[in-house]
Parts: sequence; structure tokens; C-alpha cells
Amino acid sequence: MEPVEPGGRAERRRLARKVRRRRRTRRVGELPLLVAVALCIALVLKTFLVQAFFIPSGSMEQTIRIGDRVLVDKLTPWFGSKVERGQVVVFKDPGGWLKGEAARSEPDPAGVRQVKQALTFIGLLPSADEQDLIKRVIGVGGDTVKCCDARGRVTVNGAPLDEPYVSPGNAPSEIRFEVRVPAGRIFVMGDHRANSADSRYHLDEAFEGTIDEKGVVGQAVVIAWPYDHWRGLDQPATFLSVPDPVRGGRRRGPRRRRPGTPFA
Repeated sequence: MEPVEPGGRAERRRLARKVRRRRRTRRVGELPLLVAVALCIALVLKTFLVQAFFIPSGSMEQTIRIGDRVLVDKLTPWFGSKVERGQVVVFKDPGGWLKGEAARSEPDPAGVRQVKQALTFIGLLPSADEQDLIKRVIGVGGDTVKCCDARGRVTVNGAPLDEPYVSPGNAPSEIRFEVRVPAGRIFVMGDHRANSADSRYHLDEAFEGTIDEKGVVGQAVVIAWPYDHWRGLDQPATFLSVPDPVRGGRRRGPRRRRPGTPFA
């Protein structure tokens, strides 16, 4: 066997193979670090920026259907952004609003369940077990929300709302009410008015069915899945014409409830 000449072709091939082995070893060693960084980024996105949510009930039909996945903006509240009228928001159950009415899917087989749990944990898959609700903000702190005017419309600070997003065949509300929304709280209603256990169904509770702004997870900005139902969730124009609230005392109106228990 001939000795390897320094700088010869054989020597160059040997060095090239050595470099390739080092690169492969380095890549394998870097893989756990890359996975850890990716998981950290996903967790940060879920915690502070955006999160996917699964819709288990029909309280927001036809705007949002059962089984839709929506993306919720969790970033802007960190910069002091306030909840606005007309926004669709996800919020924590204030206590007893869900009452076990949300639809549940069939259990997944072993293996698939663990993968879904991992993806849900890092925010890449929405959870069907979140104790959250999704509704539309009708009034904010200081507003007077009332139903109904002579034409059967919901009013905010005396201004009637034009609500094309309300589910076809539904009245704006079959419950008569008048609520002055306390500061730091919001009055919410589902778009499927005949099938939504919203603020109207909690008028006899503390704060007259309004919820604390601190319980709001974020604003739903887009329906991301299924693709054929993709759409943005913009603030309806009717809320732009609502005047600022007039300072005054709390007014209480008659409260009537329809028989039967709607879904949340």
C-alpha cells in the first residue's frame, strides 16, 4: 500500500469524509436544541400573541358554526387596548355559564390522543376542553343596553343597532331588558339569539349579566378552519354610530325570560 502523500487526492478525499462526518454529528446534536427552541416559540405565541379555539356550540351561528376553529388575538390587550363594541371575544366562564351544554367529540384512540394533547399544549391545535365562551360585545362600561325600541331593535345609548349578523329567523331579543354596564365590564350576546345563554340570561345575578373585562382572553379575528368558511371577524359598522354614554344613575327595566334553557 502506497503511503498517502500530503496534499494528494487521497488525502483530500479523506479530509472531505471527515468534514462530512463532523457536520452530520453536529446536526444530530443540534436537533434537540432546535426542537426546544421551536417549542418555546410556540408556547410564547400561544401565551402572548395568538391562540386557536374550537367552537363546540351554536350560540354564534351563522357567523361562527359548530366545529369552526377561530384564531384569537391575545397581543393587543398587553398594549392597553380596550374591548370595543361589536368585537367577537373569547372569555373565561364567569361561573355556571357553560353548564355542561357544550358538545363533546368522541374520544380519540390511544396514541392519537397523546399527539393531540401535545399539539394543544403548544398551541398548534385548539382544545375542545377549554372552559371558555365566545360572544359578541354589545355594550362596554358606561353604556346603557336596552331591548327593544318600537321596531324591536336592541339599542345602545339610545342608538338602534342594525344587526345583519344575527342568525336568520331570530329576533334581536325576545327578552326585554335595560342594563347600565358597570365600568370595567361588558355586556355580551350571541349572534344566534334564540340559542345563546348570554348576558340576558344572567340579569338576576351580580352585575346584571355583565362580565369582567379581565376575564377576556382575546378578540377572535378570523375563522381559520374549515377553509370553505374562512373569513375575518370585523367590527360591524353599526357600532361606529353608537354615541358615548351619558352620565347618570342606573336604570332598571322589566326582565322577562323565555321558557326553556338555551345552549351556551
